[in-house]
Formats: sequence, C-alpha cells, structure tokens
Amino acid sequence: MPGAGGTSARRRTRMGSKYPPSVRGCLPLWALTLEAALILVFFFFTYYDTSLEDQKVLMAFYQVCQDLTVMAALGLGFLTSSLRRHGWSSVAFNLFILALGVQWAILLDGFLSQFPPGKLVIKLSSIRLATMSAMSVLISAGAVLGKVNLVQLVVMVLVELTAFVTMRMVSRNVFSTEDHTNMMCIHVFAAYFGLTVAWCLPKPLPEGMEEKERTATSPSLSAMLGTLFLWMFWPSFNSALLRNSIERRDAVFNTYYALAVSVVTSISVSSLAHPRGKINMTYMHNAMLAGGVAVGASCHLISSPWLAMVLGLVAGLISIGGAKCLPVCFNRVLGIHDSCGVHYTFGLPGLLGEITYIALMMHQAVWANAILYQVLLNAGQFSLAVAMGLASGLLTGLLLSLKIWKGPHAAKYFDDQAFWEFPHLAVGF
Repeated sequence: MPGAGGTSARRRTRMGSKYPPSVRGCLPLWALTLEAALILVFFFFTYYDTSLEDQKVLMAFYQVCQDLTVMAALGLGFLTSSLRRHGWSSVAFNLFILALGVQWAILLDGFLSQFPPGKLVIKLSSIRLATMSAMSVLISAGAVLGKVNLVQLVVMVLVELTAFVTMRMVSRNVFSTEDHTNMMCIHVFAAYFGLTVAWCLPKPLPEGMEEKERTATSPSLSAMLGTLFLWMFWPSFNSALLRNSIERRDAVFNTYYALAVSVVTSISVSSLAHPRGKINMTYMHNAMLAGGVAVGASCHLISSPWLAMVLGLVAGLISIGGAKCLPVCFNRVLGIHDSCGVHYTFGLPGLLGEITYIALMMHQAVWANAILYQVLLNAGQFSLAVAMGLASGLLTGLLLSLKIWKGPHAAKYFDDQAFWEFPHLAVGF
C-alpha cells in the first residue's frame, strides 16, 4: 500500500529510541525567556560610561576585545570541530554559549564587584572581562560536547559563570589577589568543571561511538585553524588584565616564547610517539597551546626567556603524554569521557602553570621573609579554584542528568543530525 511506508516511518519516529527527543518546546522557551530577562535587567540596571577617554587608551581596549573575541568565537569554536560528524554543532554551539555568556558575565561582574549594589557602568573593559570569563564555559563545553543539547548548555552557562565569577570575587577579597591572577585560574577551573560534568552524564557510552569520535581530514584541518587562531592571539589573553606596561610587555614576550617551544615539542614528540614516526594532528591540537596555558599565571613574573621556553617544553611533553596515556584510564577506570581532550589541553598545563606561579612567588617572598604566608596565600587561592570547579561541576552535572532537558539519546551522541536540518537525509531528523 502506498501509505504504509510513511506510516511505518512515522511510527518508528514516535516510538524508536534511536531518534533524538525534540527540543522545540523547551529550547525557544528557555532561551528567549532568559534573553528577555537579560534585556530587562540591562534596561533598568545598566548605562554606558559617558566620560571622555583618551583615544589611544580606547583603541587599545578595543583591540584587546577584538583579539579575545577572535580567540573565543573562532579559536575555541574550530578547535572542537574535529569530530567526524559533529562539526556544525561544535562551531555554532560555541558561538551560542559565547553570546549568552558575555551578557550574563557582564551583569555578574558588575553586581558582585560593587557594594552597595546599584546601576552598572558598561565600559569596554567590562566586555573584555566578560569575554574572558565566558571562555571558561567554552573550555568546559569541550569535555561534554556531543553529549548534551543546547538547553543543557544554557543551564551550564548560567551555573558555571556564576561559580567562576564568584570564585574570582572571593579570591580577590579573601586572598587579595589581582584580576590577572584570578583569571589565570580559568584553565584549571574550567577543565575540572567540565570533567566533573562529563562524569555525571549517562555512561557507559554505547558501542560504535569510536567511529563518530574519529577525526576526518577536513574537520581536523578546521580544528587546526582554530588552534592557529588561539596560538596567534594567546599573548593578548595572557596580558589583557595586566595594568603595568612593563608587565604587559613581559607577558607578551614570555607567552610567545612558550608557545613557540610548544609547537616544536608537539611535532617532534608526536613523531617520536608513533611506531613509524608519523605526526598525530590531534596531539598538535592539544600540545601547541600548552605553553600558553602553562605560562599564563606567571608570564609577568618571568624575567628571562629561558624559563618561559622550559615551561613550553614541559607543558608540551605533559600534554602529549596525557593525550596518549590518560583517555583509557579516564574512560575505563573513572568513567569520564573527555570529548575534546580538555584535561590535557588546559587542565594539566594549567596545573603546571599554577605550581610555577607559586614557586616564583615563594622565590620573591624569600627576600621579604614572608615565605610561609605567601605559600599559604597562593595555595589557598589555587585550592579554591579547584574546589569550586569540582563542586559547581558536580552540581551542574546532576542538573544536566535530569530528563526535563531532553538530552540526546546515547545512540545520537556526536551526531549533527540530532540538532540540525538535513533535508536530504532520512525522515525523523
């Protein structure tokens, strides 16, 4: 009968568990309601800064904002696009998170940093700080990408940014740390937040996921493009919040040295790790940026290029070692599936960077006879970042595991068909 095939297909669409649940009812409702609420808050509680600023200072702020936006939108967007069947979602979801996150972060930074609360003054520096804060969610999303939908990512943006900005404010008020030092905890905080969320998601992954997780030539080249954007603009990220011109200069120089050594290390060690001397593009995606992550916290304290270069070398080795050895341990022993290698791209180099920062601050404190106080101060600030990342990640993971968000079925992990319109493909998608 002519209509039998169509009826059968519709019945399978309604009943078959292999089809992803529709988010048509909840995504527009959640996203547009949240956007309307943000517009009202901006209307009643914010205004632009009308004071006259020096044109050179204004253009310098704008250039840094541009660099950070390129890193967030293009760099982190394409960095996670190497999955064979998840390229569209990787880039577009990244932009969605960034657009929503910047709005939320501006309000959080403003309300939590001033007392008593009042109307917020919007400056270019506000957008700069908010963009950097929003990048924490972009990093964390790499650990769960392909296993969550946009509704779940909305929840993740709200919870993670609230926790991250709160952590920064507490660290500044309790440990008297500067904005740059607080922000450089972003790598450790975001990595362990994302890994904890990934641990809470349904597992184990179904059989056949290995095929979807493989990288193809074109997507892997797109991911390399994202890596190049991040590599070029990382000195702007590491120096964005430094106020002293000499410190900014040293931060830029040291970041370039560390990144350069990471590139050499990633290509050389990748070839060494392969039985036939082949270079692994995935290792390059991870290790090329490791030096910039590792040198971030202490880039303004390093007075000689050789130390930055050593950090780039060690960070590259740690990143490739983690990429080669840790996935099996994480997947089988801990039950954590890290979609895009967030742990060994940002987490492990970030830990190295924080340890280096504590060591350099201890070295400076020796001359001031305050070494114990300095160690306790830096260790407390670092421990707070890790603890807040784990605790807020656990809370977010438990929230995302609820069925009300209509998360994708495990059979549809790492698949653009679950979210995008493909008119030429089967009915039901």
